[in-house]
Amino acid sequence: MESPALRIKAQFHGNLAEKCVFSIFLKGNIVPCKMAREIYNALMQNALPASPEDSEQAPGAEREFLSMLGARVRALRERMAFTRKHLASVADVSERYLGQLEAGEGNISIILLRRVAEALGSTIPDLLQSEQEALVERLMRRFLRRVPVHQLEEVLDRLAREAATGSEARRDRIALIGTRGAGKSTLGERYAAALGVPFIELDREIERSAGMPLSDLFMLNGQGGYRRLERICLERVIKDNDQAVIAVGGGIVGEPESFDLLLSRCFTVWIKASPEEHMSRVISQGDLRPMAQSPEAMDELKRLLKSREPACQKADLTLDTSGLTADAALLRLQRLIDRN
Repeated sequence: MESPALRIKAQFHGNLAEKCVFSIFLKGNIVPCKMAREIYNALMQNALPASPEDSEQAPGAEREFLSMLGARVRALRERMAFTRKHLASVADVSERYLGQLEAGEGNISIILLRRVAEALGSTIPDLLQSEQEALVERLMRRFLRRVPVHQLEEVLDRLAREAATGSEARRDRIALIGTRGAGKSTLGERYAAALGVPFIELDREIERSAGMPLSDLFMLNGQGGYRRLERICLERVIKDNDQAVIAVGGGIVGEPESFDLLLSRCFTVWIKASPEEHMSRVISQGDLRPMAQSPEAMDELKRLLKSREPACQKADLTLDTSGLTADAALLRLQRLIDRN
């Protein structure tokens, strides 16, 4: 499943301003801005049908433009399941005009307006923008120009999450991600108590669903079996809890579909710490296996943390708990989320 950012890049591949996703009202019907604007441009430039002379005078490139415009209007109308009669009524134009437009016989005034826009280094949608929309797009252009190319997908991903349906509800589910020893469980339990919401450890939910400890689950079903059950449990936890603090194992970042689900439905915080603190916290919990199983355990841990870092950076916020007591880490987490 492709990420929201990739879907945006595929749909809005023109200038940078078109990557800003928002909606407008079209006669009481809420439709995506790009779609509504194209329909509006095509139908509202001039409600009069084109004359035969106009069509004959249009150069080949401009006739091709009118044909493309008509095909685009027809495709958008069909996507919205509008009959031609209904769209003509909504747009307040004659059904005859709409039929001519879809046949590639739009009024020549559309071509003239297009020429004016091109002479100004602009586009028809830019000329028709309201002052507020124009300001938004200028700000978006200015902002996106400052974003390094390698970070653009991450920025678009976050914009998509914030603009998505249910984005407000997403903030009521706080997900803490990070490698074991970062402090997710301690922080998550305390923060949930402070908020008065349930605290859920996804690994415990997986154990309950499997009816066995994680170690046995891995032994019997392997990594693939664990990841499939992880996805099922994550979907259930999200569905059953409008408000919660959820601690999620760091390995989820290696499962794109599960991680995208988490990012889109939960407000995520990456809890991190230095490799040394990761190791000491695991050992202080009585687990000596890391050191017993491999004398190069610290090097392996550093490699693991490094490999997960790019994905973890997609989280909404990052909290480094290195050198912090549990109380200090909780206070910093509360302030960080409150500010954002």
